[in-house]
Amino acid sequence: MKKTVVIGGMVAVTFAALAGGVMAQQAQPNRVARAEMTQAAFVDARVSRLTAADANRDGTVTVEERQAAHQAKRAERSDTRFARMDTNGDGSISRAEFDAPREARAERGPRNGRAGMRGPRGGRGGDRAARMENRGPVVIAEARAKAEQAFARMDADSNGTVTAAERQAVRGERRARMTERRAARQAPPAPAAAPMAE
Repeated sequence: MKKTVVIGGMVAVTFAALAGGVMAQQAQPNRVARAEMTQAAFVDARVSRLTAADANRDGTVTVEERQAAHQAKRAERSDTRFARMDTNGDGSISRAEFDAPREARAERGPRNGRAGMRGPRGGRGGDRAARMENRGPVVIAEARAKAEQAFARMDADSNGTVTAAERQAVRGERRARMTERRAARQAPPAPAAAPMAE
């Protein structure tokens, strides 16, 4: 009996070690994928949402299709939040389930000193529907071409792969340009030169 228990325990430990090794090997490609990205992966990441939103598959995403996709995504996020809060899976959220996330956040304290810094709902510029309306339909082939151009700008060594360092460099350049534009807008106008006396 003791031999069976010992052998069973050793087998369990061996399987656990093997599973840990497999999981570590599976995690490694994900880390590499985040560090390096091919053009195909970059373009697909940029275009996949448009392709999914193109309900009639005509290659153009209309304002209505984008709004429908946005509503579907919001509903999906809402369902996910509900399922996460409904810890006992009974299809309803009790007061205790509702309060639990807030209490857990309070126990953890503020996140990196950013507590209370959230702006108004709606993201940049507020009314998302108005921004969609102003933008008009999006041709997927044009969006793909723009994504390919963006990739080419990031791929500094033109090897067909963009590294995290290359992406970071482009972000830094973009931030610098935005800072310059903001400073130019906020700078007081130069005083008008006084007319020269004759």
